[in-house]
Amino acid sequence: MDTPHPKASTSVTFPTQTTRSYPLGWRLRMGERRILLIIGDFVMAMLSLAFGVYFWASAEAQQLPLFNFLQERLEPWFFLLPLIWLILLVEMYDHHRASDLRRTVRGIALAALIGIGLYMVVFFISTPGSLPRRGVAGFVLAATILTLLWRMLYIRVFTLPQFMRRAVLVGAGVTGQALLSVVNALPQAPFTLAALLDDDPELDGKTIEGYKVVGGCDKLPEIIERENASDVIVAISGKIEDNTFRTLLEAQERGAEITRMPSAYEEVLGRVPVHYLEADWILRSFVDEARTSNFYFLAKRIVDIIGGLVGVGILAVIGPFISLAILLETGRPIVFSQTRSGKGGRPYRIMKFRTMRQDAEKNGAQLAKENDDRATRLGRFLRKSHLDEWPQFINVLRGEMSLVGPRPERPELMEHFQEQIPFYRARLLAKPGVAGWAQVNFGYAANLDDMVVKLEYDLYYIKHRNIGLDIVIILRTLGTIFGFRGR
Repeated sequence: MDTPHPKASTSVTFPTQTTRSYPLGWRLRMGERRILLIIGDFVMAMLSLAFGVYFWASAEAQQLPLFNFLQERLEPWFFLLPLIWLILLVEMYDHHRASDLRRTVRGIALAALIGIGLYMVVFFISTPGSLPRRGVAGFVLAATILTLLWRMLYIRVFTLPQFMRRAVLVGAGVTGQALLSVVNALPQAPFTLAALLDDDPELDGKTIEGYKVVGGCDKLPEIIERENASDVIVAISGKIEDNTFRTLLEAQERGAEITRMPSAYEEVLGRVPVHYLEADWILRSFVDEARTSNFYFLAKRIVDIIGGLVGVGILAVIGPFISLAILLETGRPIVFSQTRSGKGGRPYRIMKFRTMRQDAEKNGAQLAKENDDRATRLGRFLRKSHLDEWPQFINVLRGEMSLVGPRPERPELMEHFQEQIPFYRARLLAKPGVAGWAQVNFGYAANLDDMVVKLEYDLYYIKHRNIGLDIVIILRTLGTIFGFRGR
């Protein structure tokens, strides 16, 4: 329904007889599902903590009664283990991952391995005998098993139709088709589509992306009641007819949640649909909503300085070893420096450990891609572990970059992409980052279509940025590093 067709201005009202009010409470939104997952994981972690204490105390029962054990041996840091476990599971609070059993098993196993690895590092650098092995091992074992059982229960129960939102999509034009296309491509749909409506008589009865158009907006009240729908997604570009507008308002007054297609797209995918936005979208929505307080920028800069100092400190330790390895494999240069576009398009020099052959760009500027054949053997390892990015902490301390933000692009490629991709320059509204929302969700872009997807993630971040989102991105980036999921 990108160009609505005029219809008779008769009033449309909902049936007066109804057996329920909607939306129903057990139909969980994506945010509610995330909260449910966190609560469930926390309960499992607390049970695991109790098991870890019991497992540890049982080995010393002859020497110390339980009460004395709790007083003398149990250190305060041990009670932080449930919080640490939730942090290790940060990747698993995405709806699409949480609904997939294979990805769930892999994510929980990876969290357990990372947790054990980090504890071993701390254990071996601590004073001998100062840290318990049995208690932590009992906690990790119990947390792994109990969390897996809870997540399997979640997949088995909370992905059933009874717990899914039921939506009516109003608009079967290009924007509606785009939303249906991305929803159909997901392994687990975030909602059940109850009906597809469009006022265009030429679309009535046609099948769009596997769904049949069953009529115009005049049928909305009937369909909401008949299909027990909880949501109405509006995919209409341009002016909405008065009759359609009144029908949508009545639906909202009766409890149905009305969502515009771009907002639904953002919620489902965590990115902004750049190809399906109106020309004044930046002025109407993006600039106003992207305004953030001075407190945020101050807090972000403080976090950047602290993170930059930590990063440079680690660089001082690992840098000589990486430099020697690069020198022995392919010679100089060791550090690769290149001009990038910073906030507002201001150029600066980014620094990275060199991961490609010296003649990697003999044919001109090229986009890096997954398993790039220009990368050296050591370079592939550095890219997988993201160790090649470590010198950029110097850029962070200089104020040229932030810990979190859109990845910086080369000026010549920026000019090219601005001509090809709508709203591309909007990514320069934020300072570029070492880590980014696009990186933890997508990775490298090998072509123009991939660049569009990355831009959608970048604009989502700029629009919704806050300290909480920055922390989530940093934690997910650490998971990518320890899990060797770089590209």
